[in-house]
Amino acid sequence: MRRLVGSFYRAIDRTIGEILNPAVLAELENRVTANQSVAMVTVLDQPDAGQALVADSGLLAGGFTSDGLREVVLISAARYLADLRSGRERVRVDGQSYDVFFDVYPPPPQLIIIGAVHVAVHLIALARQLDYRTVVIDPRTAFATEERFAAADELLREWPAQALSKLAITDNTYFALLSHDLKLDLPALELALGSPARYIGALGSKKTHAKRVAALEETGFGKDDIARIRNPIGLDLGGRTAEEIALAVMAEIVAARHGRV
Repeated sequence: MRRLVGSFYRAIDRTIGEILNPAVLAELENRVTANQSVAMVTVLDQPDAGQALVADSGLLAGGFTSDGLREVVLISAARYLADLRSGRERVRVDGQSYDVFFDVYPPPPQLIIIGAVHVAVHLIALARQLDYRTVVIDPRTAFATEERFAAADELLREWPAQALSKLAITDNTYFALLSHDLKLDLPALELALGSPARYIGALGSKKTHAKRVAALEETGFGKDDIARIRNPIGLDLGGRTAEEIALAVMAEIVAARHGRV
């Protein structure tokens, strides 16, 4: 439980028994488990004024003693949720000042890997250390085995079009196409390019990528769309091994997440 509310306890010096509303904590655990973005809002200097869990849709659990405080807090919480960041501010309501902490829990970034190749095994290991949710998609059951990908959050032994229809693709989604197989790459690229995914990288030589580009152009994708695909995939670290390639890919994904590439 303390791991779940870790940033909350780094920000304030109070015990769990003094601060947390059990109903708020229970709902927080439910929402985090469901990968939903929420903010736990606590009045630090006046705990009796209330505590609540808030989402984009509004208040989920808990509450405040003042309707005015509730209105102001919801407006501020919406701002923190939009920015996916926690924060602390002093608000004034009806002449009363409150020290309020907004502890935001964004859903984990999602890494979708197309192709159950050796590099994917090492990429998953790195991604999990960085708290990414990992999904591997490959219909080739000889490669996409539970033994090889036990560390993945989800292993879908299906064609990309079928598998991706089951997943929520947001601006917190990152694609790594590693298959070298146009039958897998092209359907995945068509769906990825039509989505708000933040990163789309494709492994392969210039010749292989030229074939992808030509096929996508025939499908109707323009230059701006195709320019979203990062090829060669990964930062140029000079590595050759599967482990080094995975490191380069993960480094580029992290850079994309923070607006550096």
